[in-house]
Amino acid sequence: MRVRDYPLAAPLLAAAIWGGMYVVSKWGFSAVPPLALVFLRAALGAVVLLPVVRATKPARDFSRRDVRGFAALAVLLAVSLSAQFVGTDATTAAQGSLVTVLTPVFTVALGVAVLGEGFGPRKATGTGLALVGTALVLAGQYGPGELAGGAVVGPALLVVAAATFAGYTAFGKRLIREYSALEAATYATALAVPLFGAGALAEYLLWDASVARVTWTPALLAAVGYLGVVSTAAAWYLWYKGMERADASATAVAFFAQPVVGVALGAALLDESVGPAFLAGGAVMAGGVYLVSTAD
Repeated sequence: MRVRDYPLAAPLLAAAIWGGMYVVSKWGFSAVPPLALVFLRAALGAVVLLPVVRATKPARDFSRRDVRGFAALAVLLAVSLSAQFVGTDATTAAQGSLVTVLTPVFTVALGVAVLGEGFGPRKATGTGLALVGTALVLAGQYGPGELAGGAVVGPALLVVAAATFAGYTAFGKRLIREYSALEAATYATALAVPLFGAGALAEYLLWDASVARVTWTPALLAAVGYLGVVSTAAAWYLWYKGMERADASATAVAFFAQPVVGVALGAALLDESVGPAFLAGGAVMAGGVYLVSTAD
């Protein structure tokens, strides 16, 4: 099977990119406050995407309905990423990975209930297998104390992030069909930048003025570049690209790969140990994703 014939290839690549994002963002919080970092991420993503759209797509006359649609996506993005970054800063890696699993669950529910997408036996079986496989990976990597410890604010924010990103996924479907994955991702990102800027300003004025004392080392610049160019501009486009050819509920299953890739990167780059549960869970997850991607 050719890559271009595999409808979940693009969102799987996006999920793989996001698998490494948590390590980078968690490290970045030691130098830049969360809302300032997410503003830099979104602004850089918009700076990369807008010239590409202008060079490759025709000029558009948007209806009021479409402007409202892009604005709604921008609000969902702003809430999702702000909650994600603040929540990630306030949680352990174990909690962050576990709550990430809720994103595809919310998206499948929206796809079926709001968009009227089909959810036949093959897709249901594949989704269930992907969920079980990812749970096996996380259970083998983290103990119950790591999952349950800490305050509830951080995990609660990550639940909000998961639900709103599910909305960004599902409600972007109409605009992707009307325009393209590239345009939908770009316009939503650009409209979200002022919202992220307002959050960063509030963070600076009300909670954390340390952004004024940031030391911009080459490593920190590289981290912000990764977050803005790779995990925002490239990954958001890839995520919506998958939805050009697949339902929101099918695309969502690719998200289960994110924590699996994160654990694998930890083993490869940080010498973290993985056991049989990772191999078994990864195989089950991959089988589930294959079933969904080949469902009618």
